[in-house]
Amino acid sequence: MSIANGIPDIVIGRLPVYLRALTNLAQSGKTNTSSHELGRRLGISSAQIRKDLSHFGEFGKQGTGYNINYLLEQLRAILNLEQEWRVAIIGAGYLGHALAHYQGFSSRGFRMAWVFDIDHEMVGKKMNGLSVQHIDQLKETAKQENIQMALLAVPTTAAQAVTDLLVDAGIKAILNYAPINVEVPADVEVRYSDPVVQMQHMTYYLKPELEVLATLSRD
Repeated sequence: MSIANGIPDIVIGRLPVYLRALTNLAQSGKTNTSSHELGRRLGISSAQIRKDLSHFGEFGKQGTGYNINYLLEQLRAILNLEQEWRVAIIGAGYLGHALAHYQGFSSRGFRMAWVFDIDHEMVGKKMNGLSVQHIDQLKETAKQENIQMALLAVPTTAAQAVTDLLVDAGIKAILNYAPINVEVPADVEVRYSDPVVQMQHMTYYLKPELEVLATLSRD
């Protein structure tokens, strides 16, 4: 279990989930909530929610719960979301194109600001207003623009080599969409987004097709 500043990484990972639920509550017009209400919405015990939040201070009051806007402000500050983070997309293929056009980033504190690719034929093309740059420009651009975060949308075979380039360029946070674990120094954060892994997780809870057919035949 990774621990930063004495706080387990698994706790940090739940904070954006709380942030999303609170944002939805605020948008619905609610001003206060409780750990019990959040727990019902998220499938997390109220005790776990209170314990997670207690790592960062006391945000609620006995009997009245949490003021939603106040807790939102506190979570944004904890997660360093009081500023807009500019992000580089690495890979201008289908996935990179989709990421560049996804509208859900900007409302949550992230702006896709650069796209890099190794293919010279892609260089100069536009993706949602962003001009694709060659990967050779990454290091210089990263240092000039203080790029700290990148989305890695490259083939599996290129993932480690491109990750090495990102690390060399000073990138400190990488969201990897390639279905492979990459090696990075201890001061670089890597997270993975692999829908196949998520679906394989869910199939554990499903009945195999043959079992379903056997059940139907008996009915």
